Amino acid sequence: MDLGIAGKTAIVCAGSRGLGRGCAEALAAAGVKIVLNGRNAETLAKTAAEMRATGAEVVEVAADITTEEGRAAVLAAAPSPDILVNNAGGPPPGMWSDWDREDFIKALDANMLTPISLMKAVLPGMMERGWGRIVNITSQSVKSPIGVLGLSNAARAGLTGYVGGTARQVAGKGVCINNLLPGIHATDRAIQLDTGAAKQTGKTIEEQRAARSATIPAGRYGTAEEFGATCAFMCSQHAGFMIGQNILLDGGAFNSTM
Repeated sequence: MDLGIAGKTAIVCAGSRGLGRGCAEALAAAGVKIVLNGRNAETLAKTAAEMRATGAEVVEVAADITTEEGRAAVLAAAPSPDILVNNAGGPPPGMWSDWDREDFIKALDANMLTPISLMKAVLPGMMERGWGRIVNITSQSVKSPIGVLGLSNAARAGLTGYVGGTARQVAGKGVCINNLLPGIHATDRAIQLDTGAAKQTGKTIEEQRAARSATIPAGRYGTAEEFGATCAFMCSQHAGFMIGQNILLDGGAFNSTM
């Protein structure tokens, strides 16, 4: 399918690995120029080089997107993007008793206030041009909270509420804002969570991964490639009637009629 977005420019945050990289690669395959962000300059350079080897047009910006300076650097590289993919690493797991105010402030800064700041920066230009796509990578925990991810539950739920209202205010100007909610995918984040759970239960990482896979109707973890393909469609010309939605990609793990 021709996504109809060749020649457009996309900012992909935290795109040097994992789900962000999957999104960047899928958009690049559709002919989109990628402004690729990541915190680790070495990892980012390696990813950018591998993408360029496939013919992709990539501008790399090594910066922490959760800081004001990092956002300024990314926006300087793409002041008028057509597409924004918001993404940032999730806060650490723990229990309700582990977190204090400062922990919540950090989580809100990274997973709620950062994407809001970027949306506010790019929305006026998108609205003026009459076209734009924003995809916020959040989490399945927006639909079904995960106990050990209380910081993430709170921050991402706040972002979801903001998007729900904002998306409907800008839709008439040709701008579509939606959220993409990953379940368990084979990424570094899954390794981190599996490692922590294995230590708590006394299982090996392999046993923990098998146990988690068994809870997913699809029987496996998702891949960055299929996640990226979904993101690319949500950024396409064909998604113009998709407004303020929360799209689950979790292998059927969330059990609900609606």
